[in-house]
Amino acid sequence: MSDAPITPSGKHWWAPTMGRMTLRARVATAVIVLALVAVTAVVWNLPTVSSIVNAEADEPTAAELALQQRNAELEGQLQSSRAQADALREVLGDEQAARKKGEETAAQNQAQREAEAAAAAETDQKATSGSSGSSKSSGSSSRSGRGGSAAAAGTGGSGSGSGGSGGGSGAANPSAPRPDDPGAPAAPTKPTAPSKAALVNPTSRYFGMYTEQAPFNWATFDDAAEEVGRQQTMVGFFGGWDEAYRANAVTRAWQRGMLPMLTWESRPIASKNDVVEEPDYSLPKIVAGDFDAYLTQYARDVAATGLPLAIRLDHEMNGTWYPWAEQSGSGASINGNNVGDYVKMWQHVHDIFEANGANEYVIWVWAPNIVNNLSSSHQSTEFLRALYPGDAYVDWVGVSGYQRPPYKADNNATFSYTYDRTLDQLRAITDKKILLAEVGASEIGGTKPAWVTSFFQGFDPGRNDDVIGFAWFNLAVTTYVDGQLATNDWRVDSRANSLEAFRAGIADPARAFGGEVLASAPTPAAAAPAAEEPAATAAAAPAPAPAPSVPPAAEGHVPGATGHLPAPLPVPVRAPASGAGWAARLPDGTVVDLDAPLLIGRNPDPQEGVRVVAVADPGRSVSKTHLMLGADEHGPWVVDRGSTNGTLVTLADGQRIVCLPDRRVRLADGSLVAFGDLALAVGLRA
Repeated sequence: MSDAPITPSGKHWWAPTMGRMTLRARVATAVIVLALVAVTAVVWNLPTVSSIVNAEADEPTAAELALQQRNAELEGQLQSSRAQADALREVLGDEQAARKKGEETAAQNQAQREAEAAAAAETDQKATSGSSGSSKSSGSSSRSGRGGSAAAAGTGGSGSGSGGSGGGSGAANPSAPRPDDPGAPAAPTKPTAPSKAALVNPTSRYFGMYTEQAPFNWATFDDAAEEVGRQQTMVGFFGGWDEAYRANAVTRAWQRGMLPMLTWESRPIASKNDVVEEPDYSLPKIVAGDFDAYLTQYARDVAATGLPLAIRLDHEMNGTWYPWAEQSGSGASINGNNVGDYVKMWQHVHDIFEANGANEYVIWVWAPNIVNNLSSSHQSTEFLRALYPGDAYVDWVGVSGYQRPPYKADNNATFSYTYDRTLDQLRAITDKKILLAEVGASEIGGTKPAWVTSFFQGFDPGRNDDVIGFAWFNLAVTTYVDGQLATNDWRVDSRANSLEAFRAGIADPARAFGGEVLASAPTPAAAAPAAEEPAATAAAAPAPAPAPSVPPAAEGHVPGATGHLPAPLPVPVRAPASGAGWAARLPDGTVVDLDAPLLIGRNPDPQEGVRVVAVADPGRSVSKTHLMLGADEHGPWVVDRGSTNGTLVTLADGQRIVCLPDRRVRLADGSLVAFGDLALAVGLRA
């Protein structure tokens, strides 16, 4: 590095150091500038750039317009959904606030009544203490509402207080509440109920029913009573182990004088029926005490309510479709359960209820499934006996049994076929009274009227005198049966001839069913005499069928079909034993027998063994190959063949079923099938 000083030049470092530009340099610079201007002008005037800069926006295509419209619709739906959600949250908040306020008010009123009753009792006790010699002689119960003094024994129950053995239903020295505010609302009156002993051994048979919302809403329940002409005496409902005890269900039932029967499932209430693995609710965990706190509180709530109820705990345990079953048909464990765990579970739950005073009110119903359709390993008496908790733990034995597809060849649609084998096994195990705890019959196959008639014949004097009644499952349910989607309509009024069979059956006084006879009941003169039950080898034949409740062609219209529906087919005399007899009325009015499958569409390709039906559809709403329609020994069916616009089935009762591609959907007499803008009707020829 040099140490010589740098002499300042008087110019900044960035200033040019050369002198004036030469003429040649100036000319060269001008040429370069002109060349750049020329290139820029050429580029800006190229067609591509000009079209980009100067072109106006293109008109949107039809697809773009459709997307814009769809986006606008979705935006509107989103805004509507948000508004509805906000409104629902507001309503829910109001309901929760009102319920909380009501609970607080009820608790305050209850506390006030208890304080006043205690003060009155103390006053009465002081007034009599001089002559009694001992304040402990009153025999008061250690739990409010149970037991009582020996002098107070009455009809309210068979409770046992800690200080005596009285059977009264109230505390010692009860007194009426005396509110300071005369305008305060009176406490709701607790309904009365017979004793458990009287309920377990009834003088008349129970007529029970399950509906959508009873006992929380009585609308469909009362409609069914009006239709059959008799008021029910038992109401069934379901509960899971994620739910607290619903005292209002029991109270509402007894306000109508009905015995409530809770089907209590040891799993969450929202669990699906086809889910058998519920590891958090396995039988070993219940036996080990994982649910003891829940069960203890539940039992205490039952005792505090002080009203009887039947509990059907973990029903159909001899099947393989619930998580409390012990083993599959091959002997494999279900849900981690072991052989013997079911009995241990039942006894464990029963013991907790006993320890907390609830068994005074609970009728324990042990209810297996009928054995007819079980795995061969599950059909023996020995298998069923191994699941029985013992007479000390059971009040009634029950049965679940339906007339339902798929039907075996020997099913003759009788009470005997459905129940006799199972009833014989139950009688070999115990002499407890028997309740048909869940029953029903499907319209599929056309055997329901005959089965209902035979069902009530099973209650004729001398036939099954130890069977104390039944509970009918009065709902329509769509499920998969052997991999096929089918709707089983269990309701008593599923068809007019099924309803008439039920009305006549329950009206017979010799069968001793309880319940108020309503004005809508059939008169003795109008009720047809019961026909003799067919022999076990005879084929069951339904009664003549009235016209199905299908809308007429002039009025019928299924959502999804823009055209009017064809008229229903003539009414059959009896259901055919095979596919013969079923027919379809096509959109053009042609009636085609379903003795062979029909392949229906605008222009279906021929197939061996299948009848091709091309339908006229100028609007092209029907696919080239849209659906297949046929019938077998179980009745008619339809399969959507992956159509563009889909297939919609409407049953005679108005229930709708959307057909999934390549999934068989069962039909019934009077069913309507909408496909595209067209529709056809399916029924039986007369």
